[in-house]
Amino acid sequence: MELAKVTSKGQITIPAAIRKLLGVKDGDKVLFVQEGSKVVMMNASVNALMEAQKAFQGMAEELGVNDEQDVVDMVKEIRAERHGNYECE
Repeated sequence: MELAKVTSKGQITIPAAIRKLLGVKDGDKVLFVQEGSKVVMMNASVNALMEAQKAFQGMAEELGVNDEQDVVDMVKEIRAERHGNYECE
């Protein structure tokens, strides 16, 4: 458990141990999320990635993407469509 003091401007210093745990560095943004009667602080970048993962969950199966080569093939196909069937390497 860590403790931080709130300034008259509503600012706090995030304790070093918490910054390290969250992977928060100078200039990063943090997100405060209410979960019931608690407020949870998280690294905004990590949260955005987690939300994107949730949004795309199951899409690989639907698209028939099973491995890295399938991804490479899909990228080549999309590039070919966008560039008039030009094969990009």
